[in-house]
Amino acid sequence: MHETSVVDSHTEGEPTRVVIAGWPDPPGATMAERRDAMRRSQDELRSAVVREPRGHDAVVGALLTPPVSPGATAGVVFFNDVGYLGMCGHGMIGVVRTLEFLGRIHPGTVRIDTPVGPVSAVLQDDGVVTIENVAAYRYRADVEIDVDGFGPVRGDVAYGGNWFFLAEAGDAMPIEVANVRDLMAFTMTVRDTLDREGITGADGARIDHVELFGASARVDADSRNFVLCPGAAYDRSPCGTGTSAKMAVLHARGTLALGERWRQESITGGLFTGWLSERDGALIPHISGRAFITARSTLLFDDGDPFRYGIPA
Repeated sequence: MHETSVVDSHTEGEPTRVVIAGWPDPPGATMAERRDAMRRSQDELRSAVVREPRGHDAVVGALLTPPVSPGATAGVVFFNDVGYLGMCGHGMIGVVRTLEFLGRIHPGTVRIDTPVGPVSAVLQDDGVVTIENVAAYRYRADVEIDVDGFGPVRGDVAYGGNWFFLAEAGDAMPIEVANVRDLMAFTMTVRDTLDREGITGADGARIDHVELFGASARVDADSRNFVLCPGAAYDRSPCGTGTSAKMAVLHARGTLALGERWRQESITGGLFTGWLSERDGALIPHISGRAFITARSTLLFDDGDPFRYGIPA
């Protein structure tokens, strides 16, 4: 019987499961090397932790490791039911609150190493976490694709820690929880179209997130979004890396100034507040949001369990 200890949280509705014990430290001098080692030799653990019957398709996992850079408190590799993420905004907010829950940090500034670089965060006394993400940028503007069953769709390709295709939803695709099935079908078809037409991010990176925007239902928000995550899950939060990518697009279009606040509502009603700064010519996104601890538990893996490593996707 193998045991893995985890702390669960949600960030504006989106779950994060942080592994704190029972997973061997992956080898590697960098977080990218550790992520690749996990993919090669520990992928069954990824599947076991986040897939059914112990998890579900919306859970994002986070493995804590020792840091790799001076001044960092920890390293983290984010993963989900289909693979690994370079960064995860909601997940990082959840990791910071988890480290506080475990007594490893207190309100103030913390630095966490990720496969795409170090990420800084500020934990406030009231529990709000502001992350300073990796640099974001718009890669391609006004990319038009012909989506089977839906017709032409125009959007931007941008990076915010993950690769996104961002488009306006339009009146025919209202961003409402009651419309999730249609939104899933549409965004998955968009992603398939991007794959088929060979539209990628930099260096051929796959665009595995699709983000739609519409009018907000909140008076304190600028926009409401729907984000398709890798696999077949949608983000319950406003998506930290997606909000970062969106702000980079707005800045490139000249509609969001440095330091100007952008308030992004999720399809479930959660809210992130973001803004951009500049460092060495690069756009640095800042994302503020709240996470709440929901459980501390021990996952059990019986050698005789046919679904010990999760139900295959």
